[in-house]
Amino acid sequence: MSTTSLRAVGALSLASLTLAACSKDTLNITNPNTPSVAGASSDPQALQLLATGLLRQNRNSRGGFITETGRFGREAYVYTPQEGRNTSAYLIGISGQNRLDPAGFAVGSWGGPYGNLRDVFNFKNSVNASNLSAEQKRAALGFAKTIEGIELLTVIATRDTIGAVVQINQDATQLAPFVSRDSTYRYILGILDEAAADLSAGGAAFPFSLNSGFTGFNTPSTFRQFNRAMAARAAAYYATAGGGAAAWTRARQALDASFININATTAAAYNVGVYHPYGASPDAPNPLAAATNTDLYAHMSIDTDAPLKADGTKDNRFLAKIGARPTRNAPQGLGVSSSLGFQIYPAITTTIPIIRNEELILLRAEILLATGDKAGAIAMINNIRVNSGGLAPTTLTAASPDADIVTEILVQKRYSLLLEGHRWIDMRRYGRLNQLPRDLTTGVNAHFVARVQPLPQAECLQRVGQTGALAGPGC
Repeated sequence: MSTTSLRAVGALSLASLTLAACSKDTLNITNPNTPSVAGASSDPQALQLLATGLLRQNRNSRGGFITETGRFGREAYVYTPQEGRNTSAYLIGISGQNRLDPAGFAVGSWGGPYGNLRDVFNFKNSVNASNLSAEQKRAALGFAKTIEGIELLTVIATRDTIGAVVQINQDATQLAPFVSRDSTYRYILGILDEAAADLSAGGAAFPFSLNSGFTGFNTPSTFRQFNRAMAARAAAYYATAGGGAAAWTRARQALDASFININATTAAAYNVGVYHPYGASPDAPNPLAAATNTDLYAHMSIDTDAPLKADGTKDNRFLAKIGARPTRNAPQGLGVSSSLGFQIYPAITTTIPIIRNEELILLRAEILLATGDKAGAIAMINNIRVNSGGLAPTTLTAASPDADIVTEILVQKRYSLLLEGHRWIDMRRYGRLNQLPRDLTTGVNAHFVARVQPLPQAECLQRVGQTGALAGPGC
């Protein structure tokens, strides 16, 4: 049975968190080889281990998610000389069929999130059965439900119209049903709102510690600001996936309760947010680090499309984030060459953002435009253009067509959030996947732009013959 199936994911035990927590955050606990729900109910150190494990498992999926969506969104290539499937599986799929291979490489962002969702389920059961105070329980549940919403958002952002599984069964051998995209988003927003309410009633401190990536957001009240930021992202995604005006209103309300600072003008202020930390062994290294990931290349269109400053030089974000690399050709004639790499994550200890203020300002631009405040949206755009990009203010005005303002928002998001996992999702949200470049347009290796990631083939096979069996890609 494949570990990518939900049946196998459901069988993940709490003991697996022992491995996930081996790092600079490692704790000395009694009998660390057999942590259990019962043990965590009475042992604060065991609860700490479980909380640490949820964060570490969420982090474990981040690098793969970014490189997958980066290839789909024509931000990045992974040019491994001896493994052409790191190109073909994402840009070509099944030759001549314009679809991805469910038995291929491009089926990530599935087993990892669902493995962590199983552990969120166990964590919540542990908290509810514990002798924590009512206030501590609310804080811990608010934390866990936020992680639940984040993991499900990853799943639906990559699977979109396929839908997702939102139910985790007590019996891990029972396959839960798929629900629609609309139902998935409504569940995510509901669980994030539940989490926010729990955090509001969670007192002054969590009954466990968070890692260094949550500096400034490590109490229930400040973590709630992070929760609201993630809810704003989820609501904006839902708004462009059928949620409409009500979802945009919900996004605005969540954003207003987040840590957004619309007056930011410096890199430090834009970078305020929550991050995944990395480190040298025994901790996990940053998987995107330029120093060690020498197969990760930038798509050349990032250079040709870069906005120009008044003096004719390129956008400051391009200059800071992109650098020259030895030219490498796609293996086996599967693509074109690139001579650019990323400087965003220079070292194995560089953090990767989960969400930060620069994204929130651009989300605000989206929300204001969608709710009829074009002037406000343009003000947010200009904040980022001028202070982050070093560009002149846009020539757009409140009389400009909405589509032109969306175009400008997407340009700013492209360069502000480069290699953070947004480009492909944003272009799909606004119906613009056809604007992404296809480097080979003819022949047996012609590229196409995938709209969704397929389910892993093993997941489909687990559901053969079941009532309501899937009819999506790969099934």
